[in-house]
Amino acid sequence: MSYVFSVSHPCRTHQVPKWDFETDVVIVGFGAAGACAAIEAAGAGAAVTLLEAASGNGGTSALSGGEIYLGGSGGTPAQQQAGFNDDTEDLFRYLMMAGGVDADESKVRLYAANSLAHYEWLVAQGVMYKNTFLPEKMLEPETDDCLIWSGSEEAWPFSEQAKPCPRGHAPQWTGWGGGRMLMDALAARVEKLGVDIRYDSRVLTLIADDANNVHGVVARIDGQICFVRARNGVILCAGGFAMNRDMVKRHAPQLLRADGPIGTPGDDGAGILLGMSVGGASIHMDEAFVSLPFYAPESLVRGIFVNERGHRFINEDCYHGRVGHHIMRQTGDRIYLLVDNSSYEPPAQFTRIDIAAAGETWEEVERDLGLPENALVNTVALYNRHAAQGNDPLFHKAEKWLKPLDEPPFVALDCRVDYAFYPHFTLGGLDTLPTGQVLTEKRQPINGLYAAGRTACGLPRWGGGYSSGMSLADATFFGRQAGLSAAITRN
Repeated sequence: MSYVFSVSHPCRTHQVPKWDFETDVVIVGFGAAGACAAIEAAGAGAAVTLLEAASGNGGTSALSGGEIYLGGSGGTPAQQQAGFNDDTEDLFRYLMMAGGVDADESKVRLYAANSLAHYEWLVAQGVMYKNTFLPEKMLEPETDDCLIWSGSEEAWPFSEQAKPCPRGHAPQWTGWGGGRMLMDALAARVEKLGVDIRYDSRVLTLIADDANNVHGVVARIDGQICFVRARNGVILCAGGFAMNRDMVKRHAPQLLRADGPIGTPGDDGAGILLGMSVGGASIHMDEAFVSLPFYAPESLVRGIFVNERGHRFINEDCYHGRVGHHIMRQTGDRIYLLVDNSSYEPPAQFTRIDIAAAGETWEEVERDLGLPENALVNTVALYNRHAAQGNDPLFHKAEKWLKPLDEPPFVALDCRVDYAFYPHFTLGGLDTLPTGQVLTEKRQPINGLYAAGRTACGLPRWGGGYSSGMSLADATFFGRQAGLSAAITRN
């Protein structure tokens, strides 16, 4: 009998010729979410098989800076050592704002209440933190220091509703790319627990009965088709869909304007499609993280962004991903960052942000850019007048970043969407309960199916509120919840 397997159509149980092997929990994907799910499921006594399509662990998690968004309950050791007391309610309110109008309150409440305990769990798995604080605005530490401002905590409107506190925790790793150290620690724990790890193993389809209860997977393991029974359930931790340009075109076409998808070949949306094949609902598929990494140097935060009409549209002291979110909502691709001699420093070379125009007056800059007459000039004049008084009535930029742009020469930095570097990844995914159970459109749980990480839509679900560390916070914490739930629930 020949079979044609597809991630979009399940194999029915009556079509299974035989089970090649059985286990309690099958986990699809060995990134941070899959690792944490495996640790908790195995720790709870379940037999766990972890299937990874690549030849090694890590996925996109290993490509990241390793930052995890942590706090609450008075603060982590790094927060307390730096003099911050992070109240759980402040963390909760910030995460609710960050999630946008459809923030998942049940997930946010659970995470805020248990974030400090999650930090302690990570340390127990072998993740090391130096517990030092870097106050400057940055993308991620280049040293082995830990705590940074990784979001819009100090910026309007977030600062009005939640007491600002830095919550980005990077592992003790010198240079960028601490995600590899994070994954090494988690993977070592997975191996120590005796989890059955199968690399070069691609899941082709889910196995479900006629009522769409999930009983296992069909996978190609070492070149052989295997029917794998999962007595308790399947956990999908297979990443997002940033690398599947057809899915991006269908769900988040605005991303096609930008160069810089973040992910591995495994971020092809297969996990989401697997869940949808048995009735799983996908949500917020149009949402994404899009960044313009214009700082450091942090002096550039004193500049102002304008669109092709010469109009300002954002408070520049917010998180670089929030800036990117609002840039993508402007008409046209021409975006400029205006700075004067006192605030200008060359942006990092990888950003591809160059000088578009320079002059001794803003009129010269405006003419060189070909903007409507007096549009840019009036924007700068209005900003300068208020900045000199220490306020920003239009966009509420914090006073510490306000300075009139009045010291020539003046510069317009070229941040065109179709030229500068705009790294991005998807935020949409399967709708899940805090337990990780995948939900249908009617929000009914699908028996035997769980999801976590970017395959699911969790804490980060709105590009305008994203902060660095939220993806790994969501992946590690809710990966744990999915692993625990699957371990104790038998089909």
